[in-house]
Amino acid sequence: MISVHAPAAEGAANRECLALLAKALGLPKSAVRIARGAKSRVKQVAVANLDCEEVAARLERAAREGQRQ
Repeated sequence: MISVHAPAAEGAANRECLALLAKALGLPKSAVRIARGAKSRVKQVAVANLDCEEVAARLERAAREGQRQ
């Protein structure tokens, strides 16, 4: 689950969510997009050039590093 502080108005929360995911995955923002649920609390994202296993591994690594800080 991702929580952001930006308001949902005008897509600010979506942009913040995508930026956070891109940073955690070590990718440019342009490589991550909302595939479904742009106006919903539950979203499906698409990540360019990575398979599901690599996405999961990178997110787990980012979560572990975040807990150490």
